[in-house]
Amino acid sequence: MSRPSGGPVAPDVAVELGERFVAAGHELALVGGPVRDLILGRPVSDLDFTTDARPEQTERVLAGWADAVWDVGRAFGTIGARRGEHTVEITTYRSEAYDRTSRKPEVVYGDSLADDLVRRDFTVNAMALVLPEQRFVDPHGGLQDLVAGVLRTPGTPEESFGDDPLRMLRAARFAAQLGFDVAPEVMAAMADMAQRLEIVSAERIRVELEKTLLSPSPRRGLELVVETGLAQVFLPELPSLQLEIDEHHRHKDVYEHSLTVLDQAIALEGDDVPGPDLVLRLAALLHDIGKPPTRRFEAGGGVSFHHHEVVGAKMVAKRLKALRFDTATVKAVARLVELHLRFHGYGDGAWTDSAVRRYVTDAGPLLGRLHRLTRSDCTTRNLRKAARLSHAYDDLEARIEVLLEQEELRAVRPELDGQQIMQLLGVRPGPVVGRAYQHLLQLRLDEGPVGPERATEVLLAWWAEQPEARA
Repeated sequence: MSRPSGGPVAPDVAVELGERFVAAGHELALVGGPVRDLILGRPVSDLDFTTDARPEQTERVLAGWADAVWDVGRAFGTIGARRGEHTVEITTYRSEAYDRTSRKPEVVYGDSLADDLVRRDFTVNAMALVLPEQRFVDPHGGLQDLVAGVLRTPGTPEESFGDDPLRMLRAARFAAQLGFDVAPEVMAAMADMAQRLEIVSAERIRVELEKTLLSPSPRRGLELVVETGLAQVFLPELPSLQLEIDEHHRHKDVYEHSLTVLDQAIALEGDDVPGPDLVLRLAALLHDIGKPPTRRFEAGGGVSFHHHEVVGAKMVAKRLKALRFDTATVKAVARLVELHLRFHGYGDGAWTDSAVRRYVTDAGPLLGRLHRLTRSDCTTRNLRKAARLSHAYDDLEARIEVLLEQEELRAVRPELDGQQIMQLLGVRPGPVVGRAYQHLLQLRLDEGPVGPERATEVLLAWWAEQPEARA
C-alpha cells in the first residue's frame, strides 16, 4: 500500500483504479464501509467506490483492467467488477428517495462527492478517500463518531429514514456488528417512523435481519428493533414474547430468556456447527414463539404452555416464508423448534435405545444444532437444576455416540430395500411397498440391526394382515 500523510490507507488496487479514472477525465473515491473498516483495522476485500462517471463510462474505464465486469446494478448506477481477490462496486454520484407508496427507490444522479456523501445512511459511512491521492474527506464528523462509537445520520434522521426506511434496520445491524450506540435523536426517529418500514420489500428486510443475526453481538440489534417498535412491523412474534408478568411472578420473561438462549447458542458454535450459523441462531431466537398463543393460567397460580413447540414450529415456518427465507432454512429452523423440547424427560432415565434412535433419526442432519439448542435452552439460575440437565445431556450424547458407532444411525435403513420387498411379497411398485418399508424402518428403530432373516419374518407377518394380501 502507498501511505499518504495521515488518515486511512487505501489498498493498492484502489489507488490503481483511481489512476485509471483520473486518466480518463473522471473522479473516483473509495467510500462507505471500506473506509470505515480501514480506520478500524478490519479486513477489507469488497471495495465500494463513487464517481462522476456514468455507468457506460465506468465500463469503458474497467475494460482491459478487470478480470470480470457485471452490470446487474445498472438501474441504480452501479457497475461491479473483480480484479484478483478484490470485488469492486462503482456507483455514479447519486441521490435516491422513496416515493411514499413505492417499495423501490427512485435513482437520480448527483453532481459531486459532497452531494453523494450527505445522502448516505450514517456519518461513519459518509467518509471517503479521493483517489489516487488518497485525500481523506469527512464533512459530517464520521471519524469523531467512529471514535465515540456512535451512529448518527449526516442530515436529520427524519430525512435519512424518509429517503430509505431500511436505514432504520441498518442502524440495528451496525449496532450489532460494531458494538456502537445509536444517538438519541436517531433512536427517537426510528420509534416515530417505524411504520415507514412497511413500504420496504421483505427481501431487503430479510437481508438486514440475516446480517444482524450473523454479527458478533446480535442481541444489541434485536433489542433496538424491539425497543423502537420496528420488530412489530416485520417480526411481531419477537416483541410478543414480552409476556406481561402475572402478579405472582410465576414465570420468566420469555423475551429475555430467548435472547439469553441466543447468546448461549452462539457461544456453543464450533466443530460440526461452525459459526456464525444462521439456522441455529434463528432457532435459538424463535424457539419459544409458540408460548404466547398457548399460555394458560392454571389453578393454583401456575402457567402452562402446552404444545408450544408444535405451534411454534408452524409460526416459525409462516414468518420465515413471509420474510422470503429459502425453503431449506425455513424447514430446518421449524424442525429445530419442533424438536427443542424432545430431550426433556430424558433425565428420569426412562429412555430406551429405541427412543435414542428416534431422537437421532428425527433430528437427521440437524443433530449437532439440536444438541446446541437444547443445551442453550437451559437458562435457570438454579445451579443444581442446571448441573442436572447438563449431566443428563452429556449422558444422552454419549449414548448417541455409542449407537452411532455401533449402528451407523445417520444412515439408518431397514435391512430390506424396495426391490427385496417387492420380490418377497410379489407386488409391483406402489403404496404398499412404501407402507412395508416404513414398517421395517420402525422395526429397525425399535430393535436396532436385526438382520435380513428377522426382517423377512416380520415383513411376511405384517403382509399376512394386510387387505391386499387377502384380495
